[in-house]
Amino acid sequence: MKPNRLGRLSAACPMCRSRIAVVAFAILLVAFAGFLMWLNAGIDRVPLRPTGGSEFEKATVDEVISSDVSLSDSGEMQGNQKVLLTIASGQYAGQQAEATSPYSNNSGAFCSPGLKVIVLVNEGQDGSLVATVYNYDRGIVLWALVGLFLVLLCVAGGRSGTLSALGLAFTFACIFFLYLPMVYSGASPFWTAVLVVVLVTVVGMYLIGGWSAKTLCSIVATVVGVLVAGLVASVFGSLGHISGLNVSEIETLAYVGQNSKLDVSGLLFSGILISSLGAVMDISMSVTSHECELHAASPALSVCELFKSGMSVGRDMMGTMTHTLILAFAGGAVNTLVIIYAYAMPYFEYWNEYAIGIEILRGLSGSIGIIVSVPCAALITAFCLSRKSRQGSGALHTS
Repeated sequence: MKPNRLGRLSAACPMCRSRIAVVAFAILLVAFAGFLMWLNAGIDRVPLRPTGGSEFEKATVDEVISSDVSLSDSGEMQGNQKVLLTIASGQYAGQQAEATSPYSNNSGAFCSPGLKVIVLVNEGQDGSLVATVYNYDRGIVLWALVGLFLVLLCVAGGRSGTLSALGLAFTFACIFFLYLPMVYSGASPFWTAVLVVVLVTVVGMYLIGGWSAKTLCSIVATVVGVLVAGLVASVFGSLGHISGLNVSEIETLAYVGQNSKLDVSGLLFSGILISSLGAVMDISMSVTSHECELHAASPALSVCELFKSGMSVGRDMMGTMTHTLILAFAGGAVNTLVIIYAYAMPYFEYWNEYAIGIEILRGLSGSIGIIVSVPCAALITAFCLSRKSRQGSGALHTS
């Protein structure tokens, strides 16, 4: 009876530890959510452009009163429309108003009866509503796309997909409610990004693999790889005289910096940390998981053998992941590339443009982070598993 009882107790202990870990994790998440609420409650943001009492609201076009929209020689639609619409949200909901729709590629809308739009509406001195069509109402479409993505992720991925969705939600919460408020309040963008990277990595890896040696090794390798990417970007950015002051949105960011404590110059390199996190996290977990599976099948493998096997898998992934990261940044710069090609810019001109330098800095520094994370993950996991195996065999020998 006594051996059976001991066996039941030993089997129950891991379950108890797992439940305690889940409860502790949930408590920490609740505390973290409370901290985010406190952090964001005390921040007073200055609007980019004063609206003079006007409000952005939903509306539906009832009638097109007049239209002089035409097609330009370059293929762009230009012109204005005068429409009658019904406000669908806010304090003016249900009221009709005449509105002007200045149509262009970036704003306005080509109106027709029944079209859902966003309007900037205000009350005139005579009490009538004055409205301008701001843009198409894309809210439902975009949220439908988000919903489709989450449903497919959860259905196709099962439990792992659902946990990945929770990890993504935590990631965006960290970016929007921790990173942005902190850098706006004057915190260092680089070190704030480091904090976000650590938090997202720990929570994301825990949700994927639970609390285990595999998770710990993946976390360490991911953080090392991302930090290397950020340091490489900082060093070569300094050598190449590239900083956050060279970005295309600098005028708007400079205005934001004048009305807050934002360190504009540090945004570029903190963004590189965040953008490289996903790829580095992916390859670190893949290498670590491979070595753990291999060790489970062959516990007698040495550190060197585990390391070589992890590197073999990591090298295969390294090529695809660096392609993925570089092509992602190249896709973001495709407009610039088209302009360079169309105007036959000489090498000395386009190779020394800030836009090109920034994209190269982003793509290659992130790729270097991926490359570094592979041997880091392989080596740390090999040592950890080998040590765990020695402890296990020692305990077995003692018993």
